[in-house]
Amino acid sequence: MDTQSKTCRIGILGHSVSQDLPECLESLVTFCQQKNLEILLEPALLKYAPENIEELDLERKRVDFLIALGGDGTLLRAGRMASGMNIPVLGVNLGHLGFLTALPKNDLEGCLQQILDGDYVLDVRSMLDAQIVHEDGSEGDPLLAWNDFVIHKSGLASVTRLGLRIKKSSDWNEMGSFAGDGLVVGTPTGSTAYSLSAGGPIVDPSVECFLVTPICPHTLNIRPMIIPGSSKVAVDSVERAENLVLTADGQVALDVPPGSTIYIKQSEINIHLVRFPGQNFFGTLRHKLNWAGESLG
Repeated sequence: MDTQSKTCRIGILGHSVSQDLPECLESLVTFCQQKNLEILLEPALLKYAPENIEELDLERKRVDFLIALGGDGTLLRAGRMASGMNIPVLGVNLGHLGFLTALPKNDLEGCLQQILDGDYVLDVRSMLDAQIVHEDGSEGDPLLAWNDFVIHKSGLASVTRLGLRIKKSSDWNEMGSFAGDGLVVGTPTGSTAYSLSAGGPIVDPSVECFLVTPICPHTLNIRPMIIPGSSKVAVDSVERAENLVLTADGQVALDVPPGSTIYIKQSEINIHLVRFPGQNFFGTLRHKLNWAGESLG
C-alpha cells in the first residue's frame, strides 16, 4: 500500500481474557506509533493502551486494516465487523489451534512491515446469507456467516427432524427429512470447523460452493453434500410445533418460531483475509490439523 499519500489507519480488536493480549497489544501499539500509523481499539482493549488511543467505530471512522488478536472466534467476529466494507482482515493467533489466525504473535511486527511494503496478498473468502421466513410470510432480519450456520433444536440437547430442500437453477429439489442433532450449512472456509467434526469434507476456500452437513443423523442414508455456490437451501422443522435455533459462526443466535423456514444462500459480501507469501491452505492443513500422508520423496 502507498503509505506516503496518507496515514495508514489500523483497527484492532482482541480476545480480552487472553493472557498474551496485553504484551502483544503493547508491542503492536509501540510499532504502530514508531511508524506513525493511526490506531483505533475496540472498547474492551482501551484499558491496555495509552490514553490518546481512539475507540474503534467503523461507522464513524473507516480503517485500512483490521487486526484480530486471539483465536479463530475473534477473527470470525472481525470478519463480520468488516463485512461489506472491503476492509482486509489479519488474524494473529493468541489461542490454541488458530486454523484461520495463522500468524503467530512472534511474527507480528515483521508481517506488519510486509503489509506497509505491500508484500502480501488478499484471499477472498465467501460468506452465507440466512433469512427466516415465518409462517405468515413475514421475513426476519438477515444474518451473515463466514464459517457456517448451524440449525438445531431449542432448549435441551435432543433429536429434531428437519426437512431439507435444495434449489438449483429454478427448481426446488425435495431432499426429504432426517432425524438428528441438527444441520450445518457452511462455507469452504468453514469446512475445517464444525462441519469437519460432523464428518464433512475439507474444501479449498477458493472453490465456489457450500456444504450441507447433517449432525449425527439417525440413519445411514443421509450424508454430507457439496453443492454449487449458486444454489439455495431451505430448512424447516417437520414437527410444526417445534422451536429451532439458527446460529451464525457460533456467536450470533436467532430463535426460529414454529412453522418458519430458513433460507440460506451464498452472500454477495466477501471477506478479504490477509495472507503472506509462503502461506497457503494446504500448508495450514499439514501444520494445524496434522494432515500426514507418507512422504513422496
